Amino acid sequence: MSDQEKPLLIKRYASRRLYNTETSDYVTLEDIAGFIRDGREVQIIDLKSGDDLTRQYLLQIIAEHESRGENVLPVNVLNDLVRSYMLPGGGMMPQFLQSSFEMLRESQSKMMENMNAMNPMSQMPGFDALQAQQQAFLKAMTGGLSGRWSSPEKESEKSKPKEDLDDIKKQLAELQQKLSKLN
Repeated sequence: MSDQEKPLLIKRYASRRLYNTETSDYVTLEDIAGFIRDGREVQIIDLKSGDDLTRQYLLQIIAEHESRGENVLPVNVLNDLVRSYMLPGGGMMPQFLQSSFEMLRESQSKMMENMNAMNPMSQMPGFDALQAQQQAFLKAMTGGLSGRWSSPEKESEKSKPKEDLDDIKKQLAELQQKLSKLN
């Protein structure tokens, strides 16, 4: 199992500090949110008791983002979540949410496949830059909910973001020159 497939183990000490076992340093909730946005699964364990605290910390991350005005969850959805906790057995909400997110991931994967499939536009100069823009837009719209949504090619692109940005700028400049010649 590769490092990206197994959860990143975070240990919580009695002092409530969070320790990244891979890099041997302390991390914040924002660091953990960053790991998750990058596609890593995390597991947060209390060092003393061995209790799994992952759910508690993930909810805390969401609550902090919401309190800063980064409203991702509409009030009616939050109300439904609270109501689902009041139903015996938790109701259908957990299964519904899990299915909804799975469908969203599958839809995005299919859309990315369709963008990459053979289409006449792929031969157009600057298409790569347009495609990169669309992928960035999709990631922004989904809030980077899961890095697993990205393709393997995209994962390798993360290692050289400056080169990619320069390449996109170059392609965009070329496209602008061609458009200005047409006018």
